[in-house]
Amino acid sequence: MKKVKLGNSELEVGEISLGCMRIHELGKKEAAYVIENAMDAGVDLFDHADIYGKGKSEEVFSEAIDMNDDVRENMKLQTKCGIRKGFFDFSKEHILESVEGSLRRLKTDYVDSLLLHRPDALMEPEEVAEAFSILKESGKVRHFGVSNQNPMQIELLQKYLDEDLIVNQMQLSVVHTPMIDAGFNVNMSHDPAIVRDSNVLDYCRLNDITVQAWSPFQHGMIEGPFVGNKQFPEVNAKLQELAEKKDVTDSAIAIAWILRHPAKIQPVVGTMNPERLRDIVKASDIELTREEWYELYRAAGNELP
Repeated sequence: MKKVKLGNSELEVGEISLGCMRIHELGKKEAAYVIENAMDAGVDLFDHADIYGKGKSEEVFSEAIDMNDDVRENMKLQTKCGIRKGFFDFSKEHILESVEGSLRRLKTDYVDSLLLHRPDALMEPEEVAEAFSILKESGKVRHFGVSNQNPMQIELLQKYLDEDLIVNQMQLSVVHTPMIDAGFNVNMSHDPAIVRDSNVLDYCRLNDITVQAWSPFQHGMIEGPFVGNKQFPEVNAKLQELAEKKDVTDSAIAIAWILRHPAKIQPVVGTMNPERLRDIVKASDIELTREEWYELYRAAGNELP
């Protein structure tokens, strides 16, 4: 698999990562096979969050691979914090407590990256900066990032930090493209022209922040996959056409569409099916033509101005 650098850090990882939200649903043997299969396929960044499975996902992950120093040095671990029951919390106390809990569950001394999961309207950036400083100096977190944040939210936080944020996780798939739509429809008065995210994709490119695409197979937030879904006949027909042409699966084409963007976006795939993951990572060896990329964009229901 091709590699990508996370932001301006020294972290070089496979350009497709594995999201571990559902790994708590597996038994130890099944989970171990998922992780080992992923690493054999070149996936070496594993994305967690303190809320996944109410913490169980991190536990199952570490138990499945019998976490030890030899295993740990061959992978990158990322986790997220800030979502609590009914509210968001970027307080210093919660960030520090959350990281301690994740390290305990993951059975490791450090995580390679910590992301703030959802924007907290009550965030005090000085307090976040203090928490990040403590975690960095103690060696418990090596790099920091955010998730679902717009440029001004990132700027506000970055003002108080001693180091650059390296990641911003954002929802992106061929059927969920608000980050891209407005860029085509500058100074127009119809709905696709609405800038919903303060041009976050261009901002992240300008500031060397890696965009990680979550839910790359989903439509809506939790409505389910669009790949193979009869509700999306045109985009699925185009996915299948390109899959047959390039001798891969339709899911690999959906990921190749994201990888084709010059922003070097890193998809976070959440499949717990080892065979499907092996098929998906073949996207790293595919490069869609410019015409094919636009064909998929239009097949998803988008009109060019």
